[in-house]
Amino acid sequence: MDALEQQLLTIAGSQSVCSVEEVQSLWSGYGAIKRYRFDGGELPSLIVKHVTLPDDIAHPRGWNTNRSHERKVRSYQVETNWYKHFAGQCDDYCQVPRTFPIDESKLDPDAEYLIILEDLNAVSFSRRFDSLTYQQMQPCIQWLANFHARFMGVQPQGLWPSGTYWHLETRPDELDALDDLALKRAAGAIDQKLKASPFQTLLHGDAKLANFCFSEDGAKVAAVDFQYVGAGCGMKDLAYFIGSCLYEDDCEKYEAALLDDYFLALADALDRYSAMHLARYSVQ
Repeated sequence: MDALEQQLLTIAGSQSVCSVEEVQSLWSGYGAIKRYRFDGGELPSLIVKHVTLPDDIAHPRGWNTNRSHERKVRSYQVETNWYKHFAGQCDDYCQVPRTFPIDESKLDPDAEYLIILEDLNAVSFSRRFDSLTYQQMQPCIQWLANFHARFMGVQPQGLWPSGTYWHLETRPDELDALDDLALKRAAGAIDQKLKASPFQTLLHGDAKLANFCFSEDGAKVAAVDFQYVGAGCGMKDLAYFIGSCLYEDDCEKYEAALLDDYFLALADALDRYSAMHLARYSVQ
């Protein structure tokens, strides 16, 4: 029995692993996410995200630069910090998988990262969607609003100073390849406008539909994949999420309604978290 399996059995309160399945390989050959199932015990299963840095770098779209590699490595460091220091502050309004401590002495700090997580499938978040209607988007809109309210004004210590997967300052290769010239010219001004917003919070950073897990009835969601969590204006998450769900015409059709939905939810969430925020600012 290897060290990882022993840790998992201890967490699950089980005597043996009955199966291991690969849920997803990580981008560009950087490891895998696996589900371990157990015989008996307190937990039926656990999710393990095991990052192993490859000797060679092979990006599927050809962006195999040192910059790209360094950003991926940093993203796994950020996600580890997120689960260690921030994830426990989320509640039922912005649910994330519970994380479990690991024995880091068994890891090679220069070549691998390990995160052990609650299996959301086992706690009633087993449904996934490839597309959503306007109504089906509401639980995710609520999640984003509550997440942004919960972390409003929080400093991104150990996270990205500027959150989100598509971050202009660290995406010069992709910007250079952009063929929409009007957007390309406006990119810098848009970026500065978002940075100037006084309402900075923590962003999920990769808030696409694929990173939300739904309850069977679709009424509740939990979010995963926090490699690009960091500071920023909540509009970055919201726009990215909407774009991952709807075609361009529908984005335009529902833009006003979705913005209203988000800001109403944000106002309610800020009221709910107001005592906590007042306590933080009084300490500062």
